[in-house]
Amino acid sequence: MNEQIQQQTEALRPFLGQYQRRAFAIGLLGLLATVAGFFIDQEQFFRSYLLGFIYWIGLPLGCMVILMIHHIAGGTWGFAIRRLLEAGTRTLPLMAILALPILAGIHQLYEWSHPEAIAADEILQHKSAYLNEPFFIARTVAYFIVWGIFAYLLNRWSSTQDQTADDTSPTRRLQLLSGPGILVYALTVTFASIDWIMSLEPHWYSTIYGVIYMVGQALQTWAFIALVAVLLARRPPLDQLLTNQRLRDLGTFMLACVMLWAYVSFSQFLIIWAGNLPEEITWYMTRLEGGWLAVGILLIAFHFALPMVLLVSSRIKARTPILAAVSIGLLIMRLVDLFWITAPAFYTEGGYHSTGFQLHWLDFTAPISIGGLWVALFFSQLQKRPLVALNDPRFQDLLAGEEHHG
Repeated sequence: MNEQIQQQTEALRPFLGQYQRRAFAIGLLGLLATVAGFFIDQEQFFRSYLLGFIYWIGLPLGCMVILMIHHIAGGTWGFAIRRLLEAGTRTLPLMAILALPILAGIHQLYEWSHPEAIAADEILQHKSAYLNEPFFIARTVAYFIVWGIFAYLLNRWSSTQDQTADDTSPTRRLQLLSGPGILVYALTVTFASIDWIMSLEPHWYSTIYGVIYMVGQALQTWAFIALVAVLLARRPPLDQLLTNQRLRDLGTFMLACVMLWAYVSFSQFLIIWAGNLPEEITWYMTRLEGGWLAVGILLIAFHFALPMVLLVSSRIKARTPILAAVSIGLLIMRLVDLFWITAPAFYTEGGYHSTGFQLHWLDFTAPISIGGLWVALFFSQLQKRPLVALNDPRFQDLLAGEEHHG
């Protein structure tokens, strides 16, 4: 069985290599355009680059937390996509490198990085112990070190498991790592979202902000994994695992995240709007005028309402073209959501009044350049290991249970 899986994975490498080369070509073209944008408009370059970075960092982190949930919970859905998740986590070194422009652009992005702004603002003075350049850089480095350690161990012990047929210790280590790993993920991603995104408007704060960002990462990851799963569902060795039932499961997880995203987003809006405090309500005031309201309505319609209607039906989400279309739509809307969150912070006057909706061509090329490189690396990593995890005793027990039930 193991030898057959390895042979089937080897036979799939030319197919996966095609997507790797196409993604790399797209990423390279986008990178050339984005670098040109740096010399044309540096301020806009860093704004658009931040958008692309916080979008694509969501995939390796989402892969990591879903992988850890699988190691704790088990389930055939996890074994069907485990190698996809592991390949996603192994792209973190690339994202660590791609974080460097964010560190280089601190002064172009963040108001709190300017001494004159701090001197004139009592709130910034109060927050300066946390929001300062050295500590910001140190925290960003620490995040990637912590995430890198977890990703390394998850992949190392999984590889060890592939090579040891009768030893269950790698499986146990993966389970023991994943419990605290989920907690560490929640803490680090919460602080990263505060640093990279919420501090764009340092006068504003929300205690649920990190949860919204984490749910968005999970939704984005489910959508991407479902899209790749549809691509591989008819090809061995995953054709035996990615059945219609497994694909429906992925659609169900997407539905759960769509509804959870709507719940936490509306909860934040309702609490802040009801409180009506100037330091809180201004964040929404900026995003409800000057054309930004239309983007918010777009999110309600295509990030929540339409996906929910399509995914709530088992019959509809079992149709792979519809599941793929919904996945693509949600991936696009995740970028729109992050754009709606970040971009208005740069286009305000008088504290919170919007100067109007603005969309720059770098807002397209920056995410495309980072995304092309990330997807290329993802498919490269996907080719390096068997597409089905080998020698996991839980998987054999599940398969035996399904056969006995059948």
